[in-house]
Amino acid sequence: MAEYQTIRSRAPGVDQARIDEGLRAHMNKVYATMSGGMLITAAAAWAIATLAVTSDPTGATVALREGEYLTGLGEALYTTPLRWVVMFAPLAFILFGWGSLMRRGSAAAVSFGFFAFAAVMGVSMSSIFLVFTSYSIVQTFLVTAIAFAALSLWGYTTKRDLSGMGTFLIMGVIGLLVAMVINMFLQSAPMMFAISAIGILIFAGLTAFYTQQIKSDYVAHAVHGDQDWLDKAAIDGALSLYISFLNMFQFLLMFMGQQE
Repeated sequence: MAEYQTIRSRAPGVDQARIDEGLRAHMNKVYATMSGGMLITAAAAWAIATLAVTSDPTGATVALREGEYLTGLGEALYTTPLRWVVMFAPLAFILFGWGSLMRRGSAAAVSFGFFAFAAVMGVSMSSIFLVFTSYSIVQTFLVTAIAFAALSLWGYTTKRDLSGMGTFLIMGVIGLLVAMVINMFLQSAPMMFAISAIGILIFAGLTAFYTQQIKSDYVAHAVHGDQDWLDKAAIDGALSLYISFLNMFQFLLMFMGQQE
């Protein structure tokens, strides 16, 4: 990946101040889109978790804990094969749907796809409200937000080329997914601990890598003036950072979360 200043020097006759101004606007759009997705995810997760639990035992067949029972919706989402659909739907969309949407869809369609994905992710994550205390969820979110901000700032300002590290980390994600699938059957606590620790490190690194990549891609393409591409690139960048944030949050929750 070409370094920022090197790319800028290859655009003679282009108003560099205008590129810098455009880069700031582009990054602001990336973070704003990501934040919007996070709000949708949080709202969807909380709403589904609220609808999935009741204190009324009438008609309930599954007791969550003393005084709390799963509603019909909760039973469908967490105790039937539908849970596998909800669990793997976001991953399936990223692997098989997002690339096609980026290539063929308009910026508006890509934006809609991102926010729809964020809503489905919220449904997929809703079970954390049934397992962990609200205080520990908020606490872990704040810790993740601070770490994310620091890592993203480093990725934006560093002169070091992170592309090699990014390739290694993405390979690590694949290995992490395989390990998580295996542990779904083994249910090994030590293995889950190791997966969580490695996952935090991998997605911390990817946060910095994706930030630098978003910055460099903008500078490399800004001179062409393809606004539709830039709009879609901002959403794609927001998705990358959104996924890194959520994964760091979930893995940190394994360490910091206090169960109900």
